[in-house]
Amino acid sequence: MTQSLTDFLKSAENKRCATDNGTRMHALMQRIVINKTGNQGDADIIKSIQKHPELERFFCAYAQTEVPIVGRVRGVFVSRRIDRLLIDNDTKVIDFIDYKTDVNKEEFIEKYKMQLKEYAELLCSAYPNYKINGYILWLHDWVLDKVV
Repeated sequence: MTQSLTDFLKSAENKRCATDNGTRMHALMQRIVINKTGNQGDADIIKSIQKHPELERFFCAYAQTEVPIVGRVRGVFVSRRIDRLLIDNDTKVIDFIDYKTDVNKEEFIEKYKMQLKEYAELLCSAYPNYKINGYILWLHDWVLDKVV
């Protein structure tokens, strides 16, 4: 029984650390702006982003951060927050990313895919004539995976 309690406590501590790390990283990511006139935010994170040119567009000055969105998904009212959002009114394309700090991508991938599909559904309701693209940005290795 002691071993079970020890395992439970260790698991709870790991979850708390993961949640704290995710919260800290989201706060740092929210402040990142990369542009020609000067960058803003954590210099190490900016360097990591700049090593992956496909990411830089999400951190331009007009990218929106922590964007609230509400609506109905499968008949249920939901309120969500999108980490980064780019709206191009000329091409009628919306790209969004959701940050994930998990190291084991496979552990929660199905849950995350459902989350991003929900975001896309909400965006489709708000922007019915736009093409919607959703991505996960894995912050441990800076890989961008298209989900929607």
